Amino acid sequence: MSETVRFGLTAQGGHTAFLDCVDLMSEHPDLEIRVNSAEPCDLLHSHSWGPLYVSKALSYRGRRVFTVHALPETAEGALPWMSPLTRPLVRGYLKTIYNLSDLLIAVSPDTALSLKRLGVRSPVEVVPNALRNDRFFPAPRLRRKGRALLGVDRERPLVIGVGQLQPRKGIAEFAEIARRVPEAEFVWIGGSPFGIVSAGLRQLRRLRAHPPENLRFAGSLDLSEMPLAYNAADALVFPSFQENCPYAPLEAASCGIPVIFRDLPAYRLLYPSEYAAAADVSGFVDRLREVLFSPADREALRRASLRLAAHFRPAPFVASLARLYDRLACETLGSA
Repeated sequence: MSETVRFGLTAQGGHTAFLDCVDLMSEHPDLEIRVNSAEPCDLLHSHSWGPLYVSKALSYRGRRVFTVHALPETAEGALPWMSPLTRPLVRGYLKTIYNLSDLLIAVSPDTALSLKRLGVRSPVEVVPNALRNDRFFPAPRLRRKGRALLGVDRERPLVIGVGQLQPRKGIAEFAEIARRVPEAEFVWIGGSPFGIVSAGLRQLRRLRAHPPENLRFAGSLDLSEMPLAYNAADALVFPSFQENCPYAPLEAASCGIPVIFRDLPAYRLLYPSEYAAAADVSGFVDRLREVLFSPADREALRRASLRLAAHFRPAPFVASLARLYDRLACETLGSA
């Protein structure tokens, strides 16, 4: 029996990971999952590093599992109060939280390396996020509905970006790409779940007040609406500067949409098959023009997207997590 704890903000990857983890693990015949339960459980599994987890973890008598989505690097370009004075506090807090756990789940190899650099002592296992291919799949019938949802003409090339409105996600670069590809419509999907404590608010307000003519900000969409948005698009540009195991590009890839990533070392460790990447705005523009205006390039990258998405299906995730749960539960019985 496992208790899952999550207290935090919706419309961001950690919350999606929590929802998927609960749904997928609840289907396992040998597990009973309880969420934020007061009843005794064999394991405590958290996706949140906030106050609810701290209060539960300090008094919890069983084994504690923690899936790591937040790193010191994640806070850079996401929170406005990151400075030489506050960085040691953030690092110290995360290190303390993660050392409360009996097992850490790193969502990527790069996350595991970052935890090691942070000086975390808890054992670490790498289990990437699961991709819900039952929700995200190619569906041409959704293209018209998605374009109506986003308010985009049916014939015009559509490029989307997905992520929180913060500098770390490469919003300014996405806007510059839009300026250089005026033939296409650009839509950014995502809001500011951290509100007034989000980084770059003044810069983003200026950009949203005076965007390129072909760029619109759609705000946050419900998770159920995202398959429509992906299937409506001709490409997803993902210019984020720091990620662990991001959902948006894999969701788009699972829908058969060409995806262009920023060229980050984290992706080279995480992704086992080919993908398109660019190092700067000019590189994104060049790759995007290939996708939008070369049918052969578009088809090649569409197939690459489907191959990449296939590596993140739910079955390996469920099997890996169930194995770790079983191991920890046995350790609990052995120490009783």
